[in-house]
This record gives sequence, C-alpha cells and structure tokens, in this order.
Amino acid sequence: MISEAADALGLECYVVGGYVRDIFLERPSNDIDVVVVGSGIQVAQRLKEMLGKKAHLSVFRNFGTAQVKFSDTEVEFVGARKESYSHDSRKPVVEDGTLEDDQNRRDFTINAMAICLNKERFGELVDPFDGLYDLEDGIIATPLDPDITFSDDPLRMLRCVRFATQLNFMIEDETFDALSRNAERINIISGERIKDELNKILMSPTPSRGFVDLHRCGLLQLIMPELTALDIVETKNGISHKNNFYHTLEVLDNVCRRSDNLWLRWGALLHDIGKAKCRRLEGSAWTFYNHNFVGAKMVPTMFRRLSLPLDMKMKFVQKMVELHMRPIAIADEEVTDSAVRRLINDAGDDIDDLMLLCEADITSKNEVRKKLFLENFRMVREKIADLKEKDYKRLLQPVIDGDEIMEMFHLKPSREVGELKKVMKDAVLDNLVPNEREPLMALLMDKAKSMGLV
Repeated sequence: MISEAADALGLECYVVGGYVRDIFLERPSNDIDVVVVGSGIQVAQRLKEMLGKKAHLSVFRNFGTAQVKFSDTEVEFVGARKESYSHDSRKPVVEDGTLEDDQNRRDFTINAMAICLNKERFGELVDPFDGLYDLEDGIIATPLDPDITFSDDPLRMLRCVRFATQLNFMIEDETFDALSRNAERINIISGERIKDELNKILMSPTPSRGFVDLHRCGLLQLIMPELTALDIVETKNGISHKNNFYHTLEVLDNVCRRSDNLWLRWGALLHDIGKAKCRRLEGSAWTFYNHNFVGAKMVPTMFRRLSLPLDMKMKFVQKMVELHMRPIAIADEEVTDSAVRRLINDAGDDIDDLMLLCEADITSKNEVRKKLFLENFRMVREKIADLKEKDYKRLLQPVIDGDEIMEMFHLKPSREVGELKKVMKDAVLDNLVPNEREPLMALLMDKAKSMGLV
C-alpha cells in the first residue's frame, strides 16, 4: 500500500536503514523507515486515507516527518535530505536532497541500503556502499570518511560499538581508528543519549565485547572512568592482584547467560567499582576491604551523570553492589540460620538475584576452589529455601511495634525507638528469643533500663 500511495503521487519511495538490514539478517522488525524523494508527509497522508480509521497519523512538520501506526507496525516517513553540521552540535542543518544525499548521511554501510517501493522498480536494492557485502562479512564501517561521520555526530561512535556488540560483528580497522581519534567529541553528547546506547550494549548476548571496544578506543574512560580505573595489575614485593576490569566483564557475561534483567546486569557491571579506591597491600596479600560499601556510595553519582533512573532501580543496583560479598562470607564459613536470616532480611525480595550475581562472581581458574564455592552456595540456597518455608516474613513481624514502644516509654519518633526495635529484631534473627510477647517484653525492658528510659 505504501507503493500505491507513492505511485499515486508520482514520488520515488524507498524503505531504508535498519528494516532493510534486518531483512537480510532475517530478524523481525515492526519499525519501517521510508524515504521519499519529495514530501514524506504527503505519502503518509495518502497511506492514512487508504487504510482508513484503523490507522493513526502523526505529522511533525518542523522536522518534515510523519508516522503512520497500523496494528503493531509503525512506518516513519521522511523526505530525502542532506545534512551539514557545526562543530559544537550534533544537530544538523537539513536541506531537501536526493536518495544519494540521504544514503551519504547514514551512519554505517549496513544501514545505508535502500529498497525501492515504486511499482516499476519494486524490490530493487540500492546499495552504493556495498553494505550487503559488509553484512555477509560481519563488518561495521561508515559509508564516507569515518572521521567526518563521527565528528559530525559523536553519538555514532557509541552506535558503532553497540551494533558490533549486538550483531557480533567486527569494527573495520579504519573505522575503529577514527573512534580513537574522535573519542573526545563524545563530551557534547548528553548522558541521556549515552545511557540509551549503554543499555542496549548491556542487553546484548555478550556485553563484554562492547565494553572492551569502548575501552580500547578511549570512549569508556570519558564515559565511565570509574570502570577503567579497575584496569590495573599492581605488583609490590613480587605480589600482584588480578585485573578487576576483566574480572568484572567476566562476571557480567556470566550473569547475562542466566538473566535478562537490565538492572541486575548493571549491578554486575558495577559490583566491584569500589575496588580501585580500596586497594591495599597488607603483608603478603592485596586487600579490598569495604569495596562493596564504597562502591554502593559511588552508584548514585554515576547514575546521575548517565541520566539513569534515581528510583528503585538505582536502589536495587546499590543493594547488589553493597551485598554481593555477604553470601560469599556466609558460604566461606558454617552456613548458620542466623547469618542466612540476616541475609534474607537485608536482601528481601531480591535474594535470588543477589545469589545469581554471587555465583557469577566466582571466576577462579582453580577448578577445585571454584567447585567448593559453588557447592557452598548451593548450601546457602538450600538454607534460604528452608527458612522461606518456615515463613520467615511472619517470624520477623514484631509482636511489639514502634507505636507501642513510643507509648510505653513516652517517646516521640527518635533514634531511641529505632535502637529498641533493633534489639528485638536482632534477637529474633539470631534465634536468641522466639517472636513472642513475653520474652521480647523482658528483653525490651532490660534494654530500656540500660538506656535510662525507665
């Protein structure tokens, strides 16, 4: 029907970009981009008339574009155009152009292919930059000079790495060298746009590929310097520690094999982010004491810079970073009810995600040690399941709450109330007293006396 609409208006019309690429990759796509040599809006309006009430038309005259939504398909129409850029902005000056002009402005050869929709040439591939060959060879390359392509719109550098990661392609050598030469240009791109590309890299099957490429070309240092700070192996007195950057990427890939939760993947990427600040040589061993707490405090700053959400998603990532050492500590010792109850209490509904992260964190090349840790984690999981069966949530609901404590000791909401509640909670968690009124009341009175409240 798009073909009929364009032919009725006597306009050249082509489907372009990602939709064409995905046809050859045999990947499903519901988003269709159409370039019209002339007015894309006119073709969109004609298509809407042909489809009737079932279709929805949106027109954006300032941008010369229109969108037709029909069922679960979106078709974006735009007039062929050529673009020119100023050095301090990625927003181009746009003029009407030819199909050739439009293909010249595309980011990569595999996205610059066009298929004619007009009846006389229907299905004809227009591929001036041999994008089809690059698809077959698994190569990401720019249609024109990559230095100009990336300098004009620096976001294309992140898209370059993202496509290579998603498609498991290689970045062509000249194109990769241009990434390095133009890396500083990324500074004009907003955190919002950077975040979108990072999320797509993280949601790829093997995101480590993308982060290695970002690091190699110098982009990662500008976007996430906290992560590149982990790429160091320091040696003192002949004693070295492992490279925590590549360890982090291994953990990330391990998580991705088992979960498509974006925020758990962020947790894996940032789980050791505090290690660079906490690295110390003590005696004959390197230590990273409290790196989990330091890392958790670093998360909000990084999320703000990258325009990531500062809501429960961020708090989830913080929780993963802060608690990721806890199951390891438990598994390294006797797996007690008390320790597991505390872990369940602190992790809450995210306990399964935390355990998955911790299992992914075991990257030792010593198979005996690795097997031992994983066996211990299995014991922790069994203990968690056992305690859940005992309805730990019910057990941890205090029979004496904060309101009753305030009334009993004539207190207002305060630190003292929190301290009294904590004494009861800890006693129940440690299985020192049952969650029953009489023993808890005795415990509460003893604590209140020691605080001078009675």
